[in-house]
Amino acid sequence: MTTVGVEEEYLLLDADSGAALPKSAQVRALARDHYGVPADEVAPEMLRAQVEVMTPVCRDLEEVDAHLTRLRRDVGAAAHGAGCGLAASGTAPFAGAWSIPVTDEAYYRALSGYTPRIVHGQLINGMHVHVAVPDRGRGVAALNRVRPWLPVLVAMGANSPLWDGRDTGFASWRTVAFARWPVSGPPPAFTDADDYRERTRTLLEAGLIRGRAQLYWQARLSDRHPTLEIRAMDVQLRVDEAVMFAGIARGLVTTALREEAETRPPPRVPHELLRAAGWHAARHGLEGELVDPLRGREVPAADAVAALLDHIAAALERHRDLARVTAAAHRLLGEGSAARRQRQALRDGGAKALVDLVTGKTS
Repeated sequence: MTTVGVEEEYLLLDADSGAALPKSAQVRALARDHYGVPADEVAPEMLRAQVEVMTPVCRDLEEVDAHLTRLRRDVGAAAHGAGCGLAASGTAPFAGAWSIPVTDEAYYRALSGYTPRIVHGQLINGMHVHVAVPDRGRGVAALNRVRPWLPVLVAMGANSPLWDGRDTGFASWRTVAFARWPVSGPPPAFTDADDYRERTRTLLEAGLIRGRAQLYWQARLSDRHPTLEIRAMDVQLRVDEAVMFAGIARGLVTTALREEAETRPPPRVPHELLRAAGWHAARHGLEGELVDPLRGREVPAADAVAALLDHIAAALERHRDLARVTAAAHRLLGEGSAARRQRQALRDGGAKALVDLVTGKTS
């Protein structure tokens, strides 16, 4: 059974106004000391109005569900104890984001000095799914086969339409914000593990990035774990949607590894087409057409999602995830993206309704 792990980033918001609050240290301390969250499962993020949680390594989606439910509950309770709400939104929706200080760690301080305006606009939150791979060589082979599907994941995972009190016009503004970093968006195709190592080393030696953590591709090999990490999705409003993406990510990697074992060549998708398709997906989410990068033309969003599910169906079946992931994907298509739900909450009930939505007080 291929193992999987999930990281989620959250905002800390004032429960009434929705303003971001720099209370990460207090929330993490309360989570550890009063709610028993292990120290290696809750961490700071770039800005002090964010926290990150990490599940243990999981063998099935039931474990992913249980851990994410526990972490959201306990860290959410710690946030409440610190006088704020824990919000699952890809961006800070209201004004005040630019005033949040950087986390007081050497890496973040260095980034702030290097790219101050970008760092202080980095109040954005994603979910990262780590899927085990046998070695880095096969990991690169899987990466080459996963990359064409990243725009579909961007659209499905869109949960960041608002920024600084305004509708950005994008379903995933987080995706646009990340594009300001020098290494971002979909990864290029690599020849093999040596090619991956040499090209990333060149970026470091040229001084263009300050560490491998700044390889902000939407999918990459992890340097800390023997995994392929898929990072294309905004943090999700609900646990069931996050669990769905864990299943999809595992299905994509498992399918890619099978194709590599069968010596089937990866799709040849030009990098410029993939990057533009990702921008298009961030713009429209599931509420417009998506670009099918394998065919190079627009298709209805539901067709793109159906193609993705068909592509990974055998892997989902192998992991006994097919019914669960398919049902969640159909529900997502029926309800619309989380970005659509954010906009509707703001339109129907104002700022309070939106804050209630992203902090889990409504579903």
